[in-house]
Amino acid sequence: MQQPASPPPPPGAKEARKAGITAFVGTTIEWFDFYIYGSASALVLGKIFFTGASPAVGTLAAFATFWVGFLARPLGGLIFGHFGDRYGRKKALVTTLTMMGAATFCVGLLPGYAQIGAAAPVLLILLRMVQGVAMGGEWGGAVLIATEYAPPRRKLLYGAFAQQGSPVGNLLATLSFLAIAQLDDAAFESWGWRVPFLASAVLVAVGLFIRLRLGETPEMRRALESKRVSKLPVKDVLGRYPLLVFLGVLAGTAGVAITYVKTTFALSWATSDLGFDRSSFLTVISVALVVQTLVQPFGAVLAAKWPLSRAVWWMLLPEFVLLPLMFVLIGTGSYWLAMLGMALATFPHAMYYAALAGILARVFPVEIRYTGMSLCYQLCTTLFAGTAPLCSQFLLDRTGSIWPVVALGLGYVGITLVGVLPLLARTGGDDATASAETPDTASTEAASKDAGPGASRNSPAST
Repeated sequence: MQQPASPPPPPGAKEARKAGITAFVGTTIEWFDFYIYGSASALVLGKIFFTGASPAVGTLAAFATFWVGFLARPLGGLIFGHFGDRYGRKKALVTTLTMMGAATFCVGLLPGYAQIGAAAPVLLILLRMVQGVAMGGEWGGAVLIATEYAPPRRKLLYGAFAQQGSPVGNLLATLSFLAIAQLDDAAFESWGWRVPFLASAVLVAVGLFIRLRLGETPEMRRALESKRVSKLPVKDVLGRYPLLVFLGVLAGTAGVAITYVKTTFALSWATSDLGFDRSSFLTVISVALVVQTLVQPFGAVLAAKWPLSRAVWWMLLPEFVLLPLMFVLIGTGSYWLAMLGMALATFPHAMYYAALAGILARVFPVEIRYTGMSLCYQLCTTLFAGTAPLCSQFLLDRTGSIWPVVALGLGYVGITLVGVLPLLARTGGDDATASAETPDTASTEAASKDAGPGASRNSPAST
C-alpha cells in the first residue's frame, strides 16, 4: 500500500511573520477598495447616480447600493471557499485581489446619471456586486494565510495580522477622501471623488506582487498531499456544522456592524444634519481609525492571555456606555468632543474584532475551514454590517431622533454575546490555543452535538 507523503516541516518564525505581513498588506488593499465606496456613498454617490431624488432619498439609495456589496459577499465566500478548500488558499487570494482592483478602477471611470441615464446606477450596482464577491472570498483566505502559518499557541495573535488590514484600509480610504474634500463642490462632484478609485490600481499591483511571492500554507499543503480534501465543502459545513455556522454568524456582529454605524452613517449624519463640513468630520473619523489601528492588536493579546469568554466580556461590555456617549458628544456639534467620543467608542469593537479572526479560524477542520469561516463572517456582514447604515438612516429619518440608532448599535452587541459565548463553549471553551486543525477534539465533538446522538466521528468534514 502506498505510504502517505511525509508532512513538510513546520514553518519557522520568519515564514510565519512573512505570512502575517502578506495577509496584512493584502487585506489593507482590499479593504481600502471596499471602504472608499462607503465614504463615497455617504458624500457624493447619491448626487451623481440618483439625480433628481431628494438628498435624503439619494443618500438612502446610495446606502442601498453600499449594501449590495454585502449581499454578494456570501456568494464570494462560497465560491472562493470552495476553491480555497479544494485547491489551496493562494490561488483564491490572487483572484480575489485582481477582481477587487478591476471593479474599483471601473467605478472610478463610470459615467453618472446625467451622462448615460438609468444605465449608470445599474452598472454601479453590478460593479459593487463584483467588489462584494471579491471581498467575500478575501477575508477567510487572508486569515488562514496568517493562522495556518502561525505556531499552534499563537494563532489568535497571528489572526490579528489580517484583521489589522481593516482599520488601516479604512484609514487610507478616509485620508484619501479627506485630501480631495479640500476641492470645491463642483470639482469634488465632477472628478475629485473618482481619484481614490483610480489610484487603487497602484495598490493592487503592489499587493499582487507581494501575494504571489508567498507559498501555500503548511496545513493546506498537508491536506492536499494526503488527499484529505472535501468534494463539496459547503455541503459538509452545512450538513455537519449548522449550529456552529449559526453561532458564528451571530458572533461576528459587533466586530463588523458597529464600525459602519460609527463611520459611514455617522459621516452622513454629521455632515447632513449637524453642520459639520466634510473635512472636519473626515478628520474625526481618521483620528478614530488611528486609535483603532493602535488599540486593536491588544484585543488579540488579551484573548491569548485570558480565558476567552472573560476577554470577550471585558472587550464588549464598555460599548453599552461608550456608544451612547459617542452620539451625545457628536450631537453637541463640537469638533473636539466629537473626536473624543469617536475615539473612546472605538476601543470595544476594535479589540473584539482583533480576536474574532482567531475565534472563527478554530471552529472548522482544515479541509472545510475556508468555506466554514467565510460563511459565518460573510453572512454576518450581509445581515448586519451592510444594512447598518441603511437601517440607521431609516430610523433617523422616521423618528427624527438619534436614540433609535443608538439602540440599534447596542442591539448588535447583544446579538454578538448571544452567539460568541455558546460558540466558545462548543469549540474549546476558554482554551485560547484550541484549534480546528485537530478535528478529533473541539470541532468534531461540537459537530457530533449538532448532528445528534447517531453522528459518527468519521464525518465527511473530518476524514
